[in-house]
Amino acid sequence: MQPIARRSVLFGVAALSGLSATAAFAVNALPDARFVGFAQEFNDFEIASGRLAMAKSTNENVRGFAARMVADQTEAAQYLSKARQEAGVSYAPDPANAPGWTATLQRLNVLQGVEFDTAYANAQLAAHIDANAQYGAYSQDGGNGALRRYAQGQLPKVQQNLTGARQLAGGR
Repeated sequence: MQPIARRSVLFGVAALSGLSATAAFAVNALPDARFVGFAQEFNDFEIASGRLAMAKSTNENVRGFAARMVADQTEAAQYLSKARQEAGVSYAPDPANAPGWTATLQRLNVLQGVEFDTAYANAQLAAHIDANAQYGAYSQDGGNGALRRYAQGQLPKVQQNLTGARQLAGGR
């Protein structure tokens, strides 16, 4: 996979700082309903940003990664729905993440060309770093067995996609 051409794009820095830096530190497992909210928001962000990238990007690496994210997160959303029903846990949005991901989607929507590709790659890297931390914490210390099994099942895919996001963003 070829990294995105590097250009000085302030948006990339803003996207990274606007999402979350929780992965730099050990995180505690979220309460059950907030983990469901985080996981659903992550799935929704990945699907929406992936569809946007498939529509806007001409870079085959970006388009391929985006298509994989749409497929992976659509499947993950189905598994999450089943795990949530089994657990009897309602959805509680995670207030720490939704605004950042919504704002990132809005910014991506107005960008074109290399600026879009760079911003998308940076946003994917930040989202996957955060997801890796949250899924890792919940898979170890989550309070609900069905949701913990969901996190444990998804964690290897999140880690694999984090590796792909790092490559897409130029190896960071």
